[in-house]
Amino acid sequence: MAPHPSVTPAPEVPAVTDDHSASAAFGRADEEGRVFVREGDGEREVGSYPGATPDEALQYFARKYDELFASATLLRQRLDSHDVSAKEIADGLKSLREHAEQPNVVGDLPALATVIGELEEGLTAKRQTETAERAEAKKVAAAEREKIVAEAEQIAAQHVDKVQWKQSTARMRALLDEWKAHQRGKVRLDKDVESALWQRFSKARNGFDKARRSHFAHLEQSRGESKAIKQDLVEQAERLSTSTDWNATAGAYKRLMDEWRRAGRAGRADDDRLWERFRTAQDTFFNAKDAEAAKEDEAHRGNLEVKESLLAEAEALLPVKDLDKTKAALRGIQERWEAAGKVPRADIDRMEKGMRRVEQTVREAEDKKWASSNPELSARASSMVTQLEAKVAELRADAEAAEANGDASRAAKLREQLDAQQAWLDQARKGLDEFGG
Repeated sequence: MAPHPSVTPAPEVPAVTDDHSASAAFGRADEEGRVFVREGDGEREVGSYPGATPDEALQYFARKYDELFASATLLRQRLDSHDVSAKEIADGLKSLREHAEQPNVVGDLPALATVIGELEEGLTAKRQTETAERAEAKKVAAAEREKIVAEAEQIAAQHVDKVQWKQSTARMRALLDEWKAHQRGKVRLDKDVESALWQRFSKARNGFDKARRSHFAHLEQSRGESKAIKQDLVEQAERLSTSTDWNATAGAYKRLMDEWRRAGRAGRADDDRLWERFRTAQDTFFNAKDAEAAKEDEAHRGNLEVKESLLAEAEALLPVKDLDKTKAALRGIQERWEAAGKVPRADIDRMEKGMRRVEQTVREAEDKKWASSNPELSARASSMVTQLEAKVAELRADAEAAEANGDASRAAKLREQLDAQQAWLDQARKGLDEFGG
């Protein structure tokens, strides 16, 4: 890591050797073993080493300086490491100051003071950096907590009818785990900030839990009611399963099925069990009904052959040529048709439609004959022809007069009216012909 911009690069840590002559150069020792260090314009006695030569005594106190300077230089290097906290530097600097205040050593005391000064300046900068980093870390952590709280509030605010309870419950638990993980983290929020967020989070969780308990309590009650209703429907279905009143019972089963659909859900296990009983009873009845119908169909197969022959006989009467003979023949066929009895269910619609087509054709022929012989209708048709003939003659005369007078515009309009009236007259005469007029 690069050194802090306000601090000069740390000096290299001097190698610890047995030769301390560089530091010893900043002091002296007399013949009595007393050792002095230069300080300012003078010197200060730092101690003595009885029983040793002056050089040995001087080297001893020089070594003590080198050890102290090495400690200071190492601390200076640690100052630039992001992994070393300001507190660790402060603790080390405190101990260094205690040893460096009028130290009983021999060496370059101004150089030692310079390193201590750099440490003090760097410590101030490091504290400022850490303060800014803590503030930013708190800001980020608060935003992350806010995100957790906001999602919890969103989950809690869902309308009870739209909540997917399993997924929402699992997500709410996951959010609580995320909250706890943040609490175990290194970044601590301010107490008032964390307290306010926790109160919101707790309120959202409690509200969601209360809604969930209420929902499932209501659901349990509703399922109990549905179960009771379906239990009764099953019992009714089972009682009807042996009935031979085929049509009435089939209608009863339809009503029971409609009630089953309206009964709601009783829980998957109960629904499956009850439905199996209901379906078994229903199948028992309808299988018996179908078996009975199959027997009847087989019994009526001979009737089908008779009716197919009668239908072919009736269709041979068409087209109608002699209405009276056709009606008499059709009545005989209809009497034999009724006497023939039922046909298999699959053929009922085909046979009935075929006979109705013949009957309808004969009826239409009869209606047409009656209309053509109706005196009142004939008189009306004759009167209409007379009126239209008079109108046509009048328009023709007016048109010819207009043309004679040179009034082309009036003549053209009259000719248009004449054409329309002539068309109506032709249609009326055709209708009169149908009445034999």
